[in-house]
Parts: sequence; C-alpha cells; structure tokens
Amino acid sequence: MRVLGLISGTSHDGIDSAVVDWSLDGGTLTGRIVHVGERPYEAGLRARIVAALPPHRVDMGEVCALDTLVGQAFADAARDCPWADLICSHGQTFFHWVADGRVLGTLQLGQPAWIAERTGLPVVSDVRVRDVAAGGQGAPLVSYLDLLLLAGLPGRTGALNLGGIANLTVAEAGSGGPVAYDTGPACALIDAAAPPYDADGALGAAGTVDEKLLAELLAEPYYAQDPPKTTGKELFTPGYARARAGDGLPLPDLVATLTALTAETVAAELRRHRLDTVVVSGGGIRNPTLMGMLRARAPHTRLVASDELGVPAGAKEAVAFSLFGWLTAHGLPATVPGCTGAAGARVLGTLTPGSGPLTLPEPLAEAPVAIRLL
Repeated sequence: MRVLGLISGTSHDGIDSAVVDWSLDGGTLTGRIVHVGERPYEAGLRARIVAALPPHRVDMGEVCALDTLVGQAFADAARDCPWADLICSHGQTFFHWVADGRVLGTLQLGQPAWIAERTGLPVVSDVRVRDVAAGGQGAPLVSYLDLLLLAGLPGRTGALNLGGIANLTVAEAGSGGPVAYDTGPACALIDAAAPPYDADGALGAAGTVDEKLLAELLAEPYYAQDPPKTTGKELFTPGYARARAGDGLPLPDLVATLTALTAETVAAELRRHRLDTVVVSGGGIRNPTLMGMLRARAPHTRLVASDELGVPAGAKEAVAFSLFGWLTAHGLPATVPGCTGAAGARVLGTLTPGSGPLTLPEPLAEAPVAIRLL
C-alpha cells in the first residue's frame, strides 16, 4: 500500500511530504520511499499562520479561514506528489492546550475534505487527539517509528528530532521501558530571533554566548518536569527570549545564546540517559553551530543522521505520518503508551472518503515488530 504522509511542523514554514510503499512480510514492515518533498507556504498564508499563533488571539472567522486555506495548501502539496492509495495529513498545529503538565486538547487545522476532493483519495487526519482523549500528551507520536528504527542498534540508544521543538525518544529508560518527550525548543527561538532561520548557523557562530541570560533561560520550570511532557509555542513564544534579554544584546549574541540553550537542554537529556548513540533528524541538523555545541556538551554520545538508517533527516516526520496512515488503514494502534502517557495504545485519526467508496484492507491481528526503509 502506498501512503502519502503530509505534515507542517512547529516551524510552520511549509509542508513536508513523503510517499512510502509499505509491504509486510512476517513481522517486518518494509517501506520503499518513493518520494520526499517540501512545499513552502505562500508568503501571505504563512503570515496569517504566524499571526494566529500564541500569544496572538484570533476570532472564529479567521480560524475558519485558516482551516480552509491550510487544507487547500495541503491539497496542492498532495497533487505535487506521486500517486498513492491513501493520504495521512497532520495539518498545522495552532494550539496545544497544556495545564499543570497535562494535555487537555490539541488543535491542528487543515480541513481534509479539500485534500480528498482534489485528489480523490481517502484521507486520515486529526491524528493526535485520540491519544489526548486517552490521557496522553498527543506527542511525540514519532516515538512509534523511532523505536522500530532503534531496534537492534547496540548500546543505549535514542532518537532526536530538531524541528521547532526538540523531541527525544529513549529506547530503554530503565525498568520502565521506553520514554519520549519534548526537551524544549530546538529551532523555534532561534528562528524567531533571526527569521526565517539562522542560515548555516552563521549568526550563532559570529556571536558570543551571554552566560547570564543563558542561566536565566535554563531556569525555565519546564525543563525540570518529568516525562511524559510536551510543549510548544504556547510557552516558547516569539518574544520569549527578547523579553528576558532586553534590547541591548546584539543579535549575534542573542542567537548564539539561544543556540546554546537548545544544545544544553538537549545534551542534558542525552547525558541523563547515558545514551551511546542518538539518531538525529529535523531542520536543526543543518545548523552546524547547533550541532557543534551539542557534540561538545554530549561528548560521549555518537550523533548519527537518520539518513544512515534509510530515513531522510528532513522528512522523518512525513515518513512517520505515512506509517501512521498505513497502521490506521490496517486497524493497528500507532502509539506507545509509555511514550505519550496514554492509558493504552490507540488506532489514530479520522477517515475522510475519497471519490469512491471507502474500502480498507482486512484488519491485521498483529503489528510489525521490525521496520526496514529503502
């Protein structure tokens, strides 16, 4: 079955896509990656998305408009991709409702009917909320793929995604089994300070870390919370760092300090779990200043790009959503309760029919135990 995965992450710069042809043989699921791509948001739409994110407030008319416009953008991205049997769309996260460490709701916009109408294909969408309803954080859902990828690697292993927010999956975190959680900002604060992003880490490399500001930022209570935990731009708003730094700090120094913040908060978790090998993906992997700071702060951890395991570093989450679509179509859960904190594993998403009758494969009794990506 060919499944197209679509996602726009917390950097909200565009739509990542991956078409994967999945086949199951015994307990091994093989995915042949047919296509990966990225379609940037049109500038006007991206500006409206940014204006709707916390701490801004919008009315329901704008919510309705964004649900339509983002859905149409996802439909356009889907039409750019090779043929598939099914689409799994994450949409765009606009709010992740967290209170006292518990996720009470999560909102992704991007009306799937537009995708189904323009492609004629069935669409799995609204993927996170079922895990939330079961008492989970709704994230990091990618932990399901991570644990399959990490299986068989020697030593203590983890998987790290450096998008707008950084998330970490640890294969074995003591007697409790695997864990996964958001460590804090990855590129979100850096991008906000130097929009749209710090190309090649040049600003961060040119600046000097302000140790006083860094210490103040590291005092954020979120970092001391125990997993499972998730966060987003509801906490790490665009003005989060500048409000603490004031206007007197030169931009290169601010970017260097924010890069060090990401590196230190991530490295602290790698050290805490004594990880030997970490598979890294996401846009942050293209920032050599960030990666250099991370390696310096976690010298005993080998950082390996996910490309070496067959998953393009910039498309891992799109591949993951392709996998979630395949799992949902076959009636299989796509969550790891120990990673999200849910009461149990759940089949994810809602289904929007395509142009014909909704026909699904026969449900599978057992989930795959291994994965191979080509």
